[in-house]
Amino acid sequence: MKTLIAAFCLLAGATAANAGSVDGYFRNNGTYVAPHYRSNSNGSVTDNYSYKGNSNPYSGSTGTSKYGHDTTSPYFNGTPGSNGKYGHSGNRW
Repeated sequence: MKTLIAAFCLLAGATAANAGSVDGYFRNNGTYVAPHYRSNSNGSVTDNYSYKGNSNPYSGSTGTSKYGHDTTSPYFNGTPGSNGKYGHSGNRW
């Protein structure tokens, strides 16, 4: 039982260390985005909470995106994203 508790504490600490909170904000088009958590930027999409098969520890939802436009994704399909570019940019605002 002690081993199970210790493993849980390590996992919870690792999850918290790899996440950042985002304050609520308004997009340029006036849409409000509620406060949320996201994984820290590291140049890869495969560990994002929204990536297919991954689980968001804060909301419990399972990711569904394959990021087919991103060169770091194993599902990369060679076509640009909706912004006409390849890759995953953290500099969107």
